[in-house]
Amino acid sequence: MMLLTVASISLQEMIRRRVALLFVFLLPLVFYVVRIDVHWQAIRFLSVGVGWAVATLALFSHVGARRLDRRLTVIGASPTALFFGRQAALAAVGVFVAGVYFGLVAVTQEDLPHLAGVALLLVTTVLIGAPLGALVSLVISRELEGALALLSIMALQLLVDPAGAAARLLPLWSTRELTAYAIQGHGSGSLSSGTIHFALMMAACVLIAWGAGVLRLRAVRVSPVPVQESPHAALK
Repeated sequence: MMLLTVASISLQEMIRRRVALLFVFLLPLVFYVVRIDVHWQAIRFLSVGVGWAVATLALFSHVGARRLDRRLTVIGASPTALFFGRQAALAAVGVFVAGVYFGLVAVTQEDLPHLAGVALLLVTTVLIGAPLGALVSLVISRELEGALALLSIMALQLLVDPAGAAARLLPLWSTRELTAYAIQGHGSGSLSSGTIHFALMMAACVLIAWGAGVLRLRAVRVSPVPVQESPHAALK
């Protein structure tokens, strides 16, 4: 019940931030349109744009809720419910955005071997972006600096050679494999390697962000200070 309540409150908070939601919708569109002439790059750039937008929204949501979370834990709220409730709200918004852009790809791209692969690509990107933003919010507690850090991660994601070994350490390397599966109709190798990398990266981001959040909000026990008797009381 607490998880659902936190998810509902988080959705209401995000709806109030209309400008932020507008950029969440428009940012992936820029990534898609700028490379629409090369369809495989356009779809991969779109997925990275969706991931960046959702991660940035997650960063703002978790940073803005720091004080509220401390107050809720004081009155008995579970840090686990707070974390996963907020993540559920972010995932809901992200999946909605992914659904809109899946429809755009279905209309503007023809003869895709695996159109369902595009849906899988966008949804997995959302499910990585939400905990990634939460993880960055724990390291960088300011919105501007955190957004710049996410920008650096996504820029590195696009610039680094995806075939290199170091690229596999980046959070959205799976977009390369899943894009190849959706666009070129590769065999199960692209699909399996992409989904395995996604699962491992999402699990790592969720576990680290959740564990750090629980530690940050844990109750601190204060040992009672012994009361010293005054000299007059001791003489009596």
